[in-house]
Amino acid sequence: MEPVAEYKAEVLARIRAALRDVPDEERPEDVAVTREYVDSHVTGDVVDLFVERVEDYRATVTRVAQADVPAEIARILSARGVENLVVPPGFPEEWLKAYQGLRLSDEPPLTAAELDDSDGVITLAARGIALTGTIVLDAGPGQGRRALSLVPDLHLCLVRASQVVADVPIAIRALDPTRPTTLISGPSATSDIELDRVEGVHGPRTLDVLVVVDS
Repeated sequence: MEPVAEYKAEVLARIRAALRDVPDEERPEDVAVTREYVDSHVTGDVVDLFVERVEDYRATVTRVAQADVPAEIARILSARGVENLVVPPGFPEEWLKAYQGLRLSDEPPLTAAELDDSDGVITLAARGIALTGTIVLDAGPGQGRRALSLVPDLHLCLVRASQVVADVPIAIRALDPTRPTTLISGPSATSDIELDRVEGVHGPRTLDVLVVVDS
């Protein structure tokens, strides 16, 4: 017997053995499966933990009151030298009133070359996950399609404090499973065979996060 066929036969034999005491007439839908497990063991302030974990990934995190968001956006973009900014549909217009540079609309969709030529992108988020320091995008209003957060070299992301949850299971349950989901944990980074860190290979080299304290 070929190794793969032998392995398959062994797996099926073990499954049959495990199901030996199940009545033939029983169907999976007849048996309720309880899922009474703990969603998270996180204690304390989830926003504090989220900020700490995001910073661990070498991202820059700033907490800001909602009233100060426009000025803070303008400050960050100016400090980063952003002169042409990709703005996804649905991003709050009032939050960009202090930004003086060129805005690139993604309606109609920008080409890959146009995204690559931009200085950066600004988006909202769907959720923030405290334990893993992860930002979740789901292509909702103000987030745009996945390419927007992958091609430009700078990503400025705004996460409301109320969107931050403790752990992954809680975040996943809050998302629409029919929407495309992108999980972002820090700027894009990888390493070569000698473990030299290289940033910006698979996505933006720089990630700035504004945690908006809801008022």
